[in-house]
Amino acid sequence: MTAKKIEHIGIAVKSLKDSIPLYEKLLGVKCYAIEEVEDQLVNTAFFLIGQTKIELLESTCPEGPIGSFVENRGEGIHHIAFSVDDTNEALINAKENGFRLIDKVARAGAENMQIGFLNPKRTNGVLIEFCSENKTP
Repeated sequence: MTAKKIEHIGIAVKSLKDSIPLYEKLLGVKCYAIEEVEDQLVNTAFFLIGQTKIELLESTCPEGPIGSFVENRGEGIHHIAFSVDDTNEALINAKENGFRLIDKVARAGAENMQIGFLNPKRTNGVLIEFCSENKTP
């Protein structure tokens, strides 16, 4: 498994309504997509900067992962995502190399991606996500 590029940087925010205009002004680009990911209890908003995206994450439930993150740590960088050819393969490879997994198998994410997370306790405190295009229609 080889990471192809930084797919996106996830930033936890309290409110997309307040944060989208801030990032549009800061980055000089418009938000190109807003999407709810129900099973992750988040609304997402995306900005494209070169080949890398910025993903804003707003919790739809205070007890969800982003809601808990914002409550405990405040708004800020939540994770970094790397593009890979196959998320399941990347997760298997990570486990074989001694990393702890949050996701044992890929699951559906925003923008029709397959995603999987590693436990930050083994990645120097950084939440790492692997992403690959969903190859099923």
